[in-house]
Amino acid sequence: MPTSAGTMTHLYSVVPVSDRAAALGWFAAFFGRPADEVVGGEALWRVSDTAWVVVDEHPERAGNALLTLGVAGLDAILARLVAHGAGHEPVETYGNGVRHVVVVDPDGNRLSLAEAP
Repeated sequence: MPTSAGTMTHLYSVVPVSDRAAALGWFAAFFGRPADEVVGGEALWRVSDTAWVVVDEHPERAGNALLTLGVAGLDAILARLVAHGAGHEPVETYGNGVRHVVVVDPDGNRLSLAEAP
């Protein structure tokens, strides 16, 4: 719904990594597929019609990302990550039934997964 102040329509969330080439394999396992697009040095994974996670090499900023992604099939995602050698913190279940877990990439970026009941 446009307003006189303008409308924001898309989200591109950048995860800074120290080694782009090495990160691509980890993020392919995280998302269960290779990047949907590569633009210059950026690898982009589409998470919805208007939201993307972008992995880009910024060694000076690597390890400082905090993202939360809403997911379906949390157990399958965690099984895939474990099969690829990526661990995760314990799964928590909140009072509202949301299951939440933090996955940490090799640079220390914290990617939270949340599944609604």
